[in-house]
Amino acid sequence: MSTIEKEKLFIRTKKEVSRIGVFGVGYDRYWGQFPGLLEELMEKQQLIISKIPDKEAEIIDFGMVDNPQKAYLVVKELQAANLDLIFCNMLTYATSGTFGIIIKTIQVPIVMVALQPRKALDYSQASTYMQLVNDDICAMPEFGATAVRMGKKVPDMIIGSLHDDPEVNLQLDEYCRIAKVLHSLKNSNLGHLGHPLNTMLDMHTDATMLTSFFSSHITECEANEIVACFDKVTEEEIQAASEIILGFFDTPDPVSDPISMKLQDEDLRVAAKVSVALKRFVEEKGLDGLAYYYDGPDDSVERMVMSNLIVGNSLLTSNGFPMCGESDLKTLIALMIMNRLGIGGSFAEFHPVDFNEGFVLVGHDGPHNIAIADGQPVLRSLKKYHGKPGHGAGVEFKIKEGSITMLSINSTYDGKFKFIIAEGES
Repeated sequence: MSTIEKEKLFIRTKKEVSRIGVFGVGYDRYWGQFPGLLEELMEKQQLIISKIPDKEAEIIDFGMVDNPQKAYLVVKELQAANLDLIFCNMLTYATSGTFGIIIKTIQVPIVMVALQPRKALDYSQASTYMQLVNDDICAMPEFGATAVRMGKKVPDMIIGSLHDDPEVNLQLDEYCRIAKVLHSLKNSNLGHLGHPLNTMLDMHTDATMLTSFFSSHITECEANEIVACFDKVTEEEIQAASEIILGFFDTPDPVSDPISMKLQDEDLRVAAKVSVALKRFVEEKGLDGLAYYYDGPDDSVERMVMSNLIVGNSLLTSNGFPMCGESDLKTLIALMIMNRLGIGGSFAEFHPVDFNEGFVLVGHDGPHNIAIADGQPVLRSLKKYHGKPGHGAGVEFKIKEGSITMLSINSTYDGKFKFIIAEGES
């Protein structure tokens, strides 16, 4: 499939560059006492910055904070920089006055980084200067206690060696991916079309609280808007989309389920037309994700369109544009998080347990994230979408084997959200 063909159905997600701030801390009284110490610590600062992955991230160096007065100046610069994450480099011992106003004021995550240059002191040549160059963890307890007294949680920490420490590199990479997630969430425009199934009480979500907790904006959409896009699709676009779909999916005969059939021409045509309409709708609304569910009157265009988003949903989700059926905005955000972490995710639920072999079947009817599929995905016609109105093309795939992470975002009794995470093997 050529790039031009892909662009007809695949939305290229907007290029997102997260902003990561870095500042070092030290104690200004040392500089006059130990000539060369400040310069050596600033070299360490640059070496640490060079370890931070800068792919899809802008790294901003705020220099050294070595007294409370500088902290009050730097906190204004940090606020003005619109950062997604901050690394505080614990270059040597520093009084917590260099940190207190920063942790109190800044609302983005701060990670304390203590990377010791030496694996161990040269005890036969030990000196106060050598100690101070390697005193990276010294102020961590003081900084943590100060954070608590400022009403904040103890910041996350990365502790390791400055040189030849693969675990440190992995942790820095993880936090950069977290910064990407945070940047995406607070800059996202998520569409919501329709409503949850009336009897699925766990699906209902307060859109305002999603903005409060995740900073994402929720745009309420209407079915007639996507139908208007559907009505504008040309025969040429339908033909091109059909060819792309047939080149992407396998279309085998059914195996055992009597409600499935080999892909029917009319179902392919509808799926292709709806896929083109979906892409156009998303682009016109400027959306970064979409949660949807809509019944519509019997035999209406609205029902036909809304019940046949499966193929377009699968294609877009696999290309970094999360979509979630059943109007579940919480899971839509979970899908975006998994995608921005570089993991990929697919809307799923638990199904029968195989007690003989000790595993659980996990999946969902309809759309899937093809990016995590093992082998070519399958497209078949379904005589009915069980539990939902309509009929048409359905997507099937086998998930890649290996380690998996499952993420659910749950609403609590007091109106907050919590993550539920499970790990396993597929």
